[in-house]
Amino acid sequence: MDGNGRWAKKRALPRAVGHQRGVEAVRRLVRSLEPTGLECLTLYAFSSENWKRSEDEVDDLMNLMRRFIKSDLPEFIANNVKLKIIGDWQSLAPDIVAMLEDALAQTASGKQTLAVALNYGAQHEIARAAAKAAAAGDVTIDSIAAALDTADLPPLDLLIRTSGEVRLSNFLLWQAAYAEMLFVDTLWPDFEPAHLNDALDDFARRERRYGGR
Repeated sequence: MDGNGRWAKKRALPRAVGHQRGVEAVRRLVRSLEPTGLECLTLYAFSSENWKRSEDEVDDLMNLMRRFIKSDLPEFIANNVKLKIIGDWQSLAPDIVAMLEDALAQTASGKQTLAVALNYGAQHEIARAAAKAAAAGDVTIDSIAAALDTADLPPLDLLIRTSGEVRLSNFLLWQAAYAEMLFVDTLWPDFEPAHLNDALDDFARRERRYGGR
């Protein structure tokens, strides 16, 4: 979900406003999930590298997270959305961890999954999974995959990056091995359910060969 800061800059607004509009885009997308039939939508909300940003911006993001969980949890429950968190989220502030644990428990029976990457970095995820696999026995592709944060999620089929950047930025590197990728110029606050539907239509037209002819 890239482009919040640039969206705000183009309008001479504080970056915090861009992040607020980014949350509104998340809200619109979650509300549109049921008709798509998607099993899981994964959103990269806060990376392990985002701690390098200014203290004020990080504080704004954390407070926005608190408000989002509190305001949108009832809607998640009402719309049968199951929340899943990936990344080292348990090292966040204790009150955020408690709020997330409560949200996970209250949405556990949901039918469609919204996975949110918090304090997430794919390289760290792979390193943790490899260490866990080694502690249990042989290190193999299967044993690493079973120890990833996403082990209980469906395989990654389509990875979309907004804002015109053409890189993965340490997101789902292992899972993206054979995923289709789509890079769009739309800044995240302007991303609408129609953009997701267009992406799914594009995906449906692609031929997936997984290394075969």
